[in-house]
Amino acid sequence: MQLAKRFVDVGIFTNRIDEMRAFYGERVRLPYEELLPVGGGVRQYRYGLLGSVLKINHSRDPLPARIAGGYRMLSISDPRTPMPIPMQDPDGNDLELIPGGQRGVNQIEIHIGVTDEAAFEHFYADALNGERLAAGRFKLGETIISFRHDPAAVSASKSEPDVMASMRAVGMRYITIQVRDCDSEHRRLMSMGVWEGAAPLTLGKVARISMIRDPDGNFIEISQRASLTGPIPS
Repeated sequence: MQLAKRFVDVGIFTNRIDEMRAFYGERVRLPYEELLPVGGGVRQYRYGLLGSVLKINHSRDPLPARIAGGYRMLSISDPRTPMPIPMQDPDGNDLELIPGGQRGVNQIEIHIGVTDEAAFEHFYADALNGERLAAGRFKLGETIISFRHDPAAVSASKSEPDVMASMRAVGMRYITIQVRDCDSEHRRLMSMGVWEGAAPLTLGKVARISMIRDPDGNFIEISQRASLTGPIPS
């Protein structure tokens, strides 16, 4: 996988934007970057996350409740933190601040609860070309992705009537991998039998994106962003 950025972004959906902005901006002390209207009644508040971006998507429409399993916790390296500090944001998303370098985390670690660890080992090693650190633990660029079996996790149905609408629920709902060429990466992944979430589409002059889904149906955005790769071909 040809990465355009060595950091994986994290996408959250919420109806409680004021509380979430206060939590991440004031308590976690992440730097605010910008506001992007993304359509469909959603505005995205972007915060710097040690090279990654925390994307807080505020929906004007009521969202379904948090879903068990899936993206379940975010660890953030913080040199100001002498010991791990577990936290929950206003929507109940779990995160922790950890001392820099603890568990080999110098940036962030995204934790996933899964139904089938072997399927995820294959997915992150072969489809996403992650660097295997240990069983259930991979590195994509500088970001660590880890997973373990979670009895509460469930596999999504491949026959959902509106795939993209199903991504919108309270909580951590997707990650974004920035690549050099969205179309070529999407074709490669489809040729390997990866579950498609959405075919490539162009977002004006900003980016070309597609969606894939991991073995449980968790969403992964494949993004070719003009600010990283140059103008998007028309």
